[in-house]
Amino acid sequence: MSSSDRYGVLLVNLGTPDQPTTAAIKRYLAEFLSDKRVVDVSRLIWKPILYGVILPLRSSRVAKLYQKIWTDEGSPLLVYSRRQQKLLAEKLVDIPIELGMSYGSPSIEQAIDNLLRQDVEQLIVLPLYPQYSCSTSAAVFDGISLALQKHRTIPGVHFIRSYADHPAYIFALKETIEKSFYEHGQPDRLLLSYHSIPQRFVDTGDIYAEQCKLTTRLLKQAIHYPAEQVMMVYQSRFGREPWLMPFMDQTMKSLPDQGIKHIQVLCPGFSSDCLETLEEIKQQNKEIFLDAGGEKFEYIPALNDNSGHIVLLEALVNSIVRGKVES
Repeated sequence: MSSSDRYGVLLVNLGTPDQPTTAAIKRYLAEFLSDKRVVDVSRLIWKPILYGVILPLRSSRVAKLYQKIWTDEGSPLLVYSRRQQKLLAEKLVDIPIELGMSYGSPSIEQAIDNLLRQDVEQLIVLPLYPQYSCSTSAAVFDGISLALQKHRTIPGVHFIRSYADHPAYIFALKETIEKSFYEHGQPDRLLLSYHSIPQRFVDTGDIYAEQCKLTTRLLKQAIHYPAEQVMMVYQSRFGREPWLMPFMDQTMKSLPDQGIKHIQVLCPGFSSDCLETLEEIKQQNKEIFLDAGGEKFEYIPALNDNSGHIVLLEALVNSIVRGKVES
């Protein structure tokens, strides 16, 4: 690798529908749920279920959920991801930054094409998933490989697999927790909610649960709050097979009976607020908790476009550009 090689950065997130409409949701879900990294059931079995049952039944319902969180600028996930791209570009003025989504627009292929048109020779791929999972980070890797197949000359590829224990990541999360504590007071419990995955994935080698526990342990050490009052839960399960537990919604129902009336919730695995945080956690689970007898529920926003998050992203890129791991 030459010191004169031109670097480029590809930020990647999951994706979002173009509009909060049934048709747009159906297109998005069809692409998302067709990925074998997400649903690894035999295609002969899965395709009829997906197109005959799931898409017809779920698309209109999911569209209504998206309508609850949609903003004048568009989907929150895309809005925040674009802001992250812009702010990081302001920090790394000599390095082109592009945004791609595993599903939907802008696509990974479009983003890579844009970077290669700018004579990028070393591609830094930064999936915006702090904790690795085969269903997210590995899906990005697949998308990169597929997108590069059409190019005669491919760039060097530097894939940042995860950053679950990066000091700048833990510090940024710590700051958001402390800000919430300052504004709302310390809760009876602080819940750290991660997106669940099938238990089978972990049993067959996925390190996701291990990395979620690592982030949780480091956060407990970083904040000035009793470690025994921090709870780790999982959200967003789908289907009937066993998923990682304990489940967020079931925990919401049980806490008030234990005398826990005030909780705050942070979702460390989400780099941008999205449907799962703004509707499922901030709205649905808040309602579950209050209906069960809880009194105060605060959702702590994702890192989104705050300054600590941009510092983290800059450090991750510089760890490649400068050839060393920064702390």
